[in-house]
Amino acid sequence: MNSMYKIILFIHIISAILSIGPFFVLFPVLNQMKGKNGEVLVSQIEVFQAAIRIVKHAGHVLVVSGILLIWQGRWPWSTSWVVMTIVVMISSIVFLAKAFKPKIRQFYAGIIDSNVLIQKLRLSLWQYILILLIMLWFMVAKPNIW
Repeated sequence: MNSMYKIILFIHIISAILSIGPFFVLFPVLNQMKGKNGEVLVSQIEVFQAAIRIVKHAGHVLVVSGILLIWQGRWPWSTSWVVMTIVVMISSIVFLAKAFKPKIRQFYAGIIDSNVLIQKLRLSLWQYILILLIMLWFMVAKPNIW
């Protein structure tokens, strides 16, 4: 394994950590949002959105470093775990686009109240974490499905 591959692998691992880690910090933020209103609630929503932005940008690095690893590595693009990782990754991108921002917009528009917002965000967090853990399993276990 050459040194460039090791550097890309390190970047890939760090970006994987950054693409899932902030979500676990958001559970205490959701707990603190209960019963809050006004500027306090808005500031906590902004923290939530900032964590989502970190995750999105880390995801960009994750995708680019993953492409470089496959290109430099010994696995063809048709390998089952590579294909399944890509499928899960695409579904995670679609899910992320629909999971958080629209719910926050509904809250600001007065369509849902803060309690419903917290419940929906918590459910979306768990669902997204599950999707990311499935993708992580494919990358680490590298199962031979076909």
